[in-house]
Amino acid sequence: MAERVDELIQRLAGDAGPVRRLRPPVTRAIVWLLGVATLSTVAVLAFADTGLFMSRAGDRKLQLELIGTLLTGIAAIVAAFHLSLPDRPAVWALLPLPPLVLWIASSGYSCWRRWLTFGPEGWSLGESAECFGMILAVSVPLGIGLFLVLRQARPLAPVPVAVTGGLGVAAIAAVLLQFFHPFDVTFMDLGVHIVTVGLVILGSAASSRFLKAA
Repeated sequence: MAERVDELIQRLAGDAGPVRRLRPPVTRAIVWLLGVATLSTVAVLAFADTGLFMSRAGDRKLQLELIGTLLTGIAAIVAAFHLSLPDRPAVWALLPLPPLVLWIASSGYSCWRRWLTFGPEGWSLGESAECFGMILAVSVPLGIGLFLVLRQARPLAPVPVAVTGGLGVAAIAAVLLQFFHPFDVTFMDLGVHIVTVGLVILGSAASSRFLKAA
């Protein structure tokens, strides 16, 4: 039995080709995020009403919401790259939770203030259909690009990688939405945003098998 094992090891070692070591996960995450930031900047400058966004950017509530959303996206992407490696603990999945709480809390507070100011209008549906479509439209190509990069690590547990990655791309899509979203969200809008992010995460989890080795 021992001889067979030794023969198997020798055969595998003889047939094995050189393996290119992956860059550290933080480095790979930063490179991917910089690429997304470059494309996003081009899209915003070309199509968004930057003047209107800047007039809204002085609102402290919006600033907190943007910070929470952006940090959620960055933390989730970094966590996904770490989780794609077999030697990284599952606790990395908790990295995006603190900024996610800030994102939801700041959005909820904005909705509450709008409800106090406008009464029943604070529960109106607003532009939820457009928000739903944009978050999905941005998340899908970003998710495909992220999966192609994460797949290089051949993750042994692809579902946590896919879930955190899905949260990351959905959060980035929500940040971009603010440049094309010239109004405060209502409670109904917030609900639609949460459902849309959830759908992106579920879709990513369902597609996790594509992260496995071929």
